[in-house]
Order: sequence, then structure tokens, then C-alpha cells
Amino acid sequence: MERTLDEWMAAAAAELGVDLAVDVRGLLDMTRVVAHGVERPAAPLTAFLVGYAAAGAGGGAAAVAEANAKAVALAERWAAAAAAAADDADAPAADGADGR
Repeated sequence: MERTLDEWMAAAAAELGVDLAVDVRGLLDMTRVVAHGVERPAAPLTAFLVGYAAAGAGGGAAAVAEANAKAVALAERWAAAAAAAADDADAPAADGADGR
């Protein structure tokens, strides 16, 4: 029998004593943005931090959603900064110092 992600989440939550339904797809989207915008190992670690931040903010689905949104925004800013830096590195020097 093939088990689903939803079944896993329910079993893991029960095992950990967590009674909370969260936006699993939203969390997966966050880990995708982090993995591609920062680096792959940052994704599960950021997911941990989102949960920790949510717990520190009183817990609940709304706290998870807020921490998740902050993590996504940060990862998007990091990715944009990296893209801008790459564009700057690829641009020819404006003062003619490009060797021509």
C-alpha cells in the first residue's frame, strides 16, 4: 500500500504529540523557494526555524503561516540580491576598463 504525504503528516503529528493542521503545500512552497533561492540544505533547516518561531509566537496555524511568509520573503530577497550581483558581475565596466 502506498502511503501519502497527508498520511505521513498525520502520523508524524500524532507521534510528536502535535495537534495542528497547517498549510502543508505552503510549507512545501517555502522550502522550494529557499532551496532554489538560498541553497538546498537551507530548506529543511528553515522549516525547523519556521516551526520554532511559530511556537515562540504562541503556536497555531496563523503563527506558522506568518513565520512561513517571512521566510519566503527573506529567501526571495536573497535570490534577488544574488541575481543582481550576478548581473553586476556580467556587465562590462562603464569606464572602459573592460580591456577594449
